[in-house]
Amino acid sequence: MKTRLTERFGIEKPILCGGLMWLATAEYVAAVVNAGAMGYITPRSYPDEAAFVDALRRCRAMTGGRPFGVNLYISARPEENARMRRWIEILAGEDVRHVETAGYSPVAFLPALKAVGCQVVHKATSVRHAASAAKAGVDAVVLIGAECGGHPGQGDIPAMVLAARALEQIDVPVLVGGGIGSGRQLAAALALGADGVLIGSRMLVADEIWAHDAYKTHLLSLDETGSTTVLHALKNTYRCLANDTAAAVAALEAEGVRDYETLGPLIGGMMQRQAYETGDWSQGVLSLGPAAAWCDRLEPAGAILDRLTAEAETALRSARDRIAPALAPA
Repeated sequence: MKTRLTERFGIEKPILCGGLMWLATAEYVAAVVNAGAMGYITPRSYPDEAAFVDALRRCRAMTGGRPFGVNLYISARPEENARMRRWIEILAGEDVRHVETAGYSPVAFLPALKAVGCQVVHKATSVRHAASAAKAGVDAVVLIGAECGGHPGQGDIPAMVLAARALEQIDVPVLVGGGIGSGRQLAAALALGADGVLIGSRMLVADEIWAHDAYKTHLLSLDETGSTTVLHALKNTYRCLANDTAAAVAALEAEGVRDYETLGPLIGGMMQRQAYETGDWSQGVLSLGPAAAWCDRLEPAGAILDRLTAEAETALRSARDRIAPALAPA
């Protein structure tokens, strides 16, 4: 499956496995990379700089020198971005040349990233923001739709709509993200003209994801209705597992609660980590999208990715066989 993405990034599968807060560790990313896709370590998952550097070095050893990436989340709050410059210095020093940016515009950090030779893919929740990032110099864009786990933006527009619109306006490689969990969807994205897909929730049952098996086993029981959205009132929509905490947050919002002082204890990141550690999936606002419906077994990341691409190839061949007669000259 050769696309502009695979050729530029030196990968075999047109799949990016996006950064997962707390879960995108060196072991998981190495497994993704060794399977022929691209993965991104999340530095915010590590307690300090030394632990992050150690993760980069372990990932390089596990991949045998194959390229891998790092996720850099750009916050609306400047103080949250204070570590960004240092992380870029670390990437340069550790010879990491693939970066996934998310959140707010990457424009302020692009010169530094490009100066050290990074390939940058930016995740955007609107065509306008994707076009702006492409114009600023990113190497690829991912159009993240309302189906994605985590922050899907405020537009509530499906991923395929965003990607189709972006393909009409943007010259750099365009990927589809949000709700992607099957090979049929990968095939659909490629048929649309996209250069690949970005997946997250589908990978949560990978053996290399360190979360407790009780949490991962619960995911196996879900269908496409297993996620919900909260924090609409704060204009910070978050798609997550439908559990007790999500229901409590929704109830508070319905009562008119709008302050982080009240909601903070429920939506804080440490509560998420505790859920992953203990397996108590009823607690915490746990990022999840409807792609979890395709989580059908616990298996290595490489097996998941191989199944996805095999399904996509089958779907593309089937489409060719069904459609070719209609396209034949009269």
